[in-house]
Amino acid sequence: MPDFNNFQLDEESSINFFAEDVSMPSIDEDLTSSWIEETLQNEKHQWTTLNFIFCSDEYLHKINIDYLDHDTYTDIITFPYSTSPIEGDIYISVERILENAKKFDVSAEQELHRIIIHGVLHLMGYGDKNLEDKKQMTLKENQYLSQLKI
Repeated sequence: MPDFNNFQLDEESSINFFAEDVSMPSIDEDLTSSWIEETLQNEKHQWTTLNFIFCSDEYLHKINIDYLDHDTYTDIITFPYSTSPIEGDIYISVERILENAKKFDVSAEQELHRIIIHGVLHLMGYGDKNLEDKKQMTLKENQYLSQLKI
């Protein structure tokens, strides 16, 4: 088991943000990356590469159909490539973020960060398929959102 008391970020580790068929959302990438790193460290996980790909509803819908055989719109799809250390791609629909922000009466920035950390939690092994898991996921999201200084 790794010694997390002397945790060192691998120089090869990275958190990357991309936009595919949409404009890049206005976020502070350095602040968001630091927040994600602190979350991973707090949860005692090492990581190599996390890619966040912001896209349209249609782009994410096509991924959902092609790779997961789900003909539904969603706000996020997470593809884990490794669990130890964590490595994965997180696709986020910017359109869903904007719609959900209105629906839940929060800022688009707050909803975007909730979905970002939601994806990170998925990569760490947290689920949301049943009520108990969803409850724990929401508690974790709220915990880490409260630590973000935006």
